[in-house]
Amino acid sequence: MFVCAGCGTELTAPVSRVALPVHADYGAWEELHPPLMDPGTYAAEPRSVVVIAPGDSRGMALIPGKCAGYCMGIDGRDGPNLACEGCGRAVATRRDDCGLWQVVWLEPDAVRRVASGLPAVPVPGWDQLDLEAYAVPPVELDGSWSRRWQAAVPVALAHLVVACEGRPVELPGPLAELVGATAGCLPAGPPVLTSSLAGPGTPAPRPGADVLLVPRHPVTGETWRPPYGTAPPAVPLDIGVWAHLALPGETSPLPASGTLPEGVLRDDYPLPLRPRHAFRPHHRAFADTLERLRGIRSPEPPDTP
Repeated sequence: MFVCAGCGTELTAPVSRVALPVHADYGAWEELHPPLMDPGTYAAEPRSVVVIAPGDSRGMALIPGKCAGYCMGIDGRDGPNLACEGCGRAVATRRDDCGLWQVVWLEPDAVRRVASGLPAVPVPGWDQLDLEAYAVPPVELDGSWSRRWQAAVPVALAHLVVACEGRPVELPGPLAELVGATAGCLPAGPPVLTSSLAGPGTPAPRPGADVLLVPRHPVTGETWRPPYGTAPPAVPLDIGVWAHLALPGETSPLPASGTLPEGVLRDDYPLPLRPRHAFRPHHRAFADTLERLRGIRSPEPPDTP
């Protein structure tokens, strides 16, 4: 758990570390969002700032005069807005305004981590994960695209551009149609490389694939690596998106039209939810990820005659 560095007051429930979700900084404007973190978990950014679910906070109170927001909550614009109830020290920032995932960010210099006294939660191996339970549908109940998908897909595409060194690449079937409307994220031109979904519990990728789209471990954040011989470069994909695309079942993110191909659910089954509009990636996720990949820059546009 985390306690106040000044007086030792407990500021969180017992929590276990997991990977920071890729959609942490990317929400949808004018909408209220659920908590970013699952109960009983925390994650840390490279700057050592720790994030928890608001429901796991303890011993903190809002600071009057530091609760400004846009329209539906607090956006943290005034800096730390939560104080330790033991000594009054500013220790964290709550954010829950529209367009933001609900979070509490702990100030690294104002808190310290201590053992909770509970047994440590073991980190599951790939073969211990219930992968189907992680799958996230691409379309919400109201017909809008999943905000997690809208962030995770362009983040993965940025890694793919880097792995392919700016060369055009063919996406695997269930992802190709989805990203057709966002071709601006990928280099133009006929594909010269191929990509394939791969990961635990799935068949070996098709021969000749130049790059693999694989899951990112939900706890460690590590990229899955094939257990067999020499493998192509691996591009991390949010496990919720990967599980929906790679595991058996109805995986097409867009409804089929015309004659039903083999494996598509008939109309005597619950049909997949239909999106209200074409897929729209988060406007910053792709560019931000490219900038964070050190030593890599966006491919130069081709010369025009």
